[in-house]
Amino acid sequence: MLVRHGQTAWNLEGRAQGHTDVSLDGTGRAQARAMAPHLAAMRPVVLWSSDLARARETASYVEAATGVAARTDRRLREFDVGLRAGLTIPEFAERFPAEHAAWASGHVTGGVPGAETTADVTARVVPALREILGSTAPGETAVVVGHGAALRVSLVALLGWPAGLDRTLRAMDNCGWTTVEDDPGHQALRLASYNETAQPGVHGPDFASDAPVG
Repeated sequence: MLVRHGQTAWNLEGRAQGHTDVSLDGTGRAQARAMAPHLAAMRPVVLWSSDLARARETASYVEAATGVAARTDRRLREFDVGLRAGLTIPEFAERFPAEHAAWASGHVTGGVPGAETTADVTARVVPALREILGSTAPGETAVVVGHGAALRVSLVALLGWPAGLDRTLRAMDNCGWTTVEDDPGHQALRLASYNETAQPGVHGPDFASDAPVG
């Protein structure tokens, strides 16, 4: 189960977070509290999290609901958004007009100086996910708490879908979760659900503002 962290003040303001360590806000904590029992009902045996505060804090609610101690892995971090970190969308457009135009056309970061590429992110996140999957026995459930853009591009790569297909997926809501099942009989992974939420009325930013925010 791949989980996006709860809302932060920067999510609400539309500021790009990337690797900036921003904590959950009150809404994010409420989202995590509401989500945790749903994940606990799946009886996970292992819980992993990005080492960034917003993911670790979200994972702490799952810890409390399941009794499973979270382990952190920095490979699960969001895209590094380079010089865009901390900028709102209007500020991004003003300071980096060419990169903003590329981002608005579908490029996940717009190519801002210092930003990671999709290849950079999948090269670290997908191996981490495969290791977690490989250490989870048949019939067991693992929960991974991460970040919106990194999880979306890595989901596509993990499933072996064509590169770029992440653009056809709506961004996961804050504290939304996606379920991937191992199907040994067909020797493949399959997408069982996408962007389930415990609070249908509480949504994160839409695709355009969410891709590099995390």
